[in-house]
Amino acid sequence: CIFNLNDGVFRCPNSQQGYSPFTTWTRGLAWVMLGYAEQLEFLRSLPEADLAPCGGKAAILDTCLKAATATCDFYLEFTPPDGIPFWDTGAPNLHRIPDHTGRPADPFNEHEPVDSSAAAIAAQGLLRLGRYLGGEGARYTAAGLTTLGTLLQEPYLSTDPAHHGLLLHSVYHRPNGWDTIPPGRKVPCGESSMWGDYHMRELALLATRM
Repeated sequence: CIFNLNDGVFRCPNSQQGYSPFTTWTRGLAWVMLGYAEQLEFLRSLPEADLAPCGGKAAILDTCLKAATATCDFYLEFTPPDGIPFWDTGAPNLHRIPDHTGRPADPFNEHEPVDSSAAAIAAQGLLRLGRYLGGEGARYTAAGLTTLGTLLQEPYLSTDPAHHGLLLHSVYHRPNGWDTIPPGRKVPCGESSMWGDYHMRELALLATRM
């Protein structure tokens, strides 16, 4: 979003790395999912007195929980069942992929790239929210573990010792065309990013600790 710098008033929607201001860039969505889940964990640990000036602990936790569940629910609704999203939920050629949210994602499809880095980030958010909610969060925990299971095997986990990355099929900046399209392919695939590799390791560590 764009805000007026003078008074903070909302001006209009905007997108830097998504397809448009009116669609959802999934890596951005994933960072919101993870961010709110981590905030819930942190804020719950604080004394009530620390949050009293901000409206009270209960009110703040309630607001963060609404944001966390809304974003996680949206992710689950618009992501294939293996947990790997396309780079944007409104990407212009998704309509060319039959039932694209009803079957496992194909990183080698000819129409729109998936973003494994978004999946690694989102899975952390799902697992953290599931842990925060306890028994009521079983759906999120299961989705996070499903995504982790997908990422830990080919074609997403790199098994080529000559490749510099760990997690394959990550998107960098699709609108700017900064992603490599391999010879013979029509959309980017097969590359890694530092945030994909970082969050894959964070995800594996979180699951190990759980």
